[in-house]
Amino acid sequence: MADYYPDAETNVKIRDLEEKQRILQDRVFLLGKNIVETKESHEKKLLEMKKELEELKQKVERIVSFIETLSGEFSKFARKEDVEILAKQMKIFQPLAKVRKT
Repeated sequence: MADYYPDAETNVKIRDLEEKQRILQDRVFLLGKNIVETKESHEKKLLEMKKELEELKQKVERIVSFIETLSGEFSKFARKEDVEILAKQMKIFQPLAKVRKT
């Protein structure tokens, strides 16, 4: 009948195994909790990055639109050569010099 009852050494081994199992369960729980927290943190950062990227896209679109408008307006400006020709014509004509002489 002594074979059916665990002795003190077996009880100690069982308690040690149960303690190790409890410690492992706690570690697994903490690891799972840390993984969930890390995932949530990364998702939050990713969402912020997506928002920033969208804002940058909008800014780039506005800059491109402004540059297109500006380049369209350049054709309406006088070229340097045209202004120089007008300046030469003004020197030749010199309307103020004639008014002063009279």
